[in-house]
Amino acid sequence: MGRRNDHSREEIRELALAATFEIVTEQGFHQLSVRKIASAIGYTVGSLYLIFKNLDDLILQANVHNLEIIYQILQQTEKKQKKPEQRLLAFAHAYLHFTIEQPYRWQMIFEHRMQNNEPVPEWFEPHVSRLFSLLEAPLAQLMADAEPEQVRQTARAMWCAVHGVSTLYMTEKLEVVGSESVQNLLDRLMGIFLEGVKTA
Repeated sequence: MGRRNDHSREEIRELALAATFEIVTEQGFHQLSVRKIASAIGYTVGSLYLIFKNLDDLILQANVHNLEIIYQILQQTEKKQKKPEQRLLAFAHAYLHFTIEQPYRWQMIFEHRMQNNEPVPEWFEPHVSRLFSLLEAPLAQLMADAEPEQVRQTARAMWCAVHGVSTLYMTEKLEVVGSESVQNLLDRLMGIFLEGVKTA
């Protein structure tokens, strides 16, 4: 590993983010610390604080990468489906698949809490909204007479439902509700949801 004179600020940033993903994968999200990241890349903690405001800032920047991965997965899924109902069902299964295949990245996104109750910075929100826009487009086709805000809220309701199933699966709580396979449960959920959207 090169020392501080060998890398630009951007290169150190990328090294730190790569080390973040590696530590989270090997040790779990809650074992992450700036000290561990600095040690992994051969730099001091102070060097990282010249690039990242704090650990929250570092995690949020890592989560931009995680959200981009989800976006690319959903975008590729979208290209394979023509009907809006099929696209939304495919989105749901693609998100569940990401949860199962990338559990540590999923954990980073949804278990991170800002320190000292600080608000999430405004620059992060567009990365989240970009994901919802993929849901809003097919929903708008199914809700032709709805106001844009209704479509927006429906997209968020759909994600909450799918995320809930994914969370139950990842925390091994599906047996509590006596469910069959998680894929079948998701199909049932989306069938009910889409029927409700059509008749709303």
